[in-house]
Amino acid sequence: MVSSIDRPPARGRARAKECSIKQPASQVASPSIARTAAFAGAAAAIVLIADLLSKRIVLDRLGPGGDLDVVTVIPGVLRFVYVRNTGSAFGLFQGSSDVLKVLAVVAVAILGVYYARAAAKDALLAVALGLQVGGAIGNISDRFRFGYVIDWIDFPRFPTFNLADTGITIGVVLLVYCLLFRDPGRHVPDGDVADVVRSVADLNELPDKR
Repeated sequence: MVSSIDRPPARGRARAKECSIKQPASQVASPSIARTAAFAGAAAAIVLIADLLSKRIVLDRLGPGGDLDVVTVIPGVLRFVYVRNTGSAFGLFQGSSDVLKVLAVVAVAILGVYYARAAAKDALLAVALGLQVGGAIGNISDRFRFGYVIDWIDFPRFPTFNLADTGITIGVVLLVYCLLFRDPGRHVPDGDVADVVRSVADLNELPDKR
């Protein structure tokens, strides 16, 4: 029979367990941040590359020096045309190219800051911001190279757009979803979880008074 004197203090045993499994904060956080950064970078790169390649093809085939005026994909539903857009996404604010250049650069900077603060621990939010950044850079590239954005996807009764606009739109939808249903600020911090675990461990170590 082991007397109460021979048993180590309950809190001391709990702390010993904690020390044996607890890892340095830097080792725990770094892989998560690196993973979400990779997701954001991959999403941005995919949108940007697809947008630039598609615009290059459209410019060569449907542009002023191309051999086609329009490519009908689904009659009456979808066609590809060459459109010079001096406005913003979906043809809004026509003729404001210089102002939109500045606004676009500022928007990308804001997205970058927001990612660093909010998306570091949420992969889906990182993808959402990556899509927006990739699309914004694609359209910014057009504005500085040509003075306008190349749009080419055309549906009836809908503004002509491009893949950069598509990436931005999908990114915004995902961002709204994340803010409404996956807000990292609503999650319980890791430190609080550890405190709860330690409290439960201490309760389990209380002597039975029955």
